[in-house]
Amino acid sequence: MSQYILTASCASTRGIVAAVSSHLAARGCNILDSAQFVDRDADRFFMRVGFDAEETPDLAAIEAGFAELAERFSMRYSFHDTSRRMKVLLMVSRFGHCLNDILYRWRIGALPIDIVGVVSNHLDYQKLVVNHDIPFHHVPVTKANKAEAEARILAVAQGAGTELIVLARYMQVLSDAMCRDMSGRIINIHHSFLPSFKGANPYKQAYERGVKLIGATAHYVTADLDEGPIIEQDVARVTHAQSASDYVTIGRDIEAQVLARAIHAHIHHRVFPNGDRTVVFPASPGEHASERMG
Repeated sequence: MSQYILTASCASTRGIVAAVSSHLAARGCNILDSAQFVDRDADRFFMRVGFDAEETPDLAAIEAGFAELAERFSMRYSFHDTSRRMKVLLMVSRFGHCLNDILYRWRIGALPIDIVGVVSNHLDYQKLVVNHDIPFHHVPVTKANKAEAEARILAVAQGAGTELIVLARYMQVLSDAMCRDMSGRIINIHHSFLPSFKGANPYKQAYERGVKLIGATAHYVTADLDEGPIIEQDVARVTHAQSASDYVTIGRDIEAQVLARAIHAHIHHRVFPNGDRTVVFPASPGEHASERMG
């Protein structure tokens, strides 16, 4: 049976849930799960509805007439077919822990995405990527060729029909223009020590300062470096008995997990931009089970 997701956001007012439910019911759809949230400070309403369509399996027929409803509420909305996998381009430099984790989760079906390629400014992971039958694109980046390199990356992304770019520890700063063009469609991962511990060795700085918690943050990329809307975070407690290298090991493990969860939320349309923040609904009941079966 065909299953779909509807995402919608608009100014908060009465009757939105009733109107959406009535529209779906009138077209033979059965709601499987629904999540709503009202940001009272911004007076914004957010909604995600999962439903199946036994009587009307054609998505265009289900959407018919919804534009009129959306106009009534000044609503931004999208319908998504859950059987269609999002096209994702991965980018990596020389730290491969996040790339390896994503490839493993993708291979076992825990991340149901279509990896259209991997871009890297180094050759370290070319063999790994090619062995997974995924296109590998080596795009060296220097101060002199930065604009040209980014143009090549955009050409790769556009040629592959990329819907999401994941910076799996890609250590080059993207231009403001690319961040604007791909707004809400680039996810980055970084250690949560920013902005307190900037530079090439944040874990060593954290160790020297005797921190008790280390962690990672996944966020959307904006022109403000590492300041984009946060999708997912996690931390682990450390003690005085652990070394700087222990911090690195623990930190990289958290980075991989946090990035995977952020990708998972995005591809299942559970993340809603809300100014400088995000609304992230929890996973729906059948989300993980269907992936294990796949």
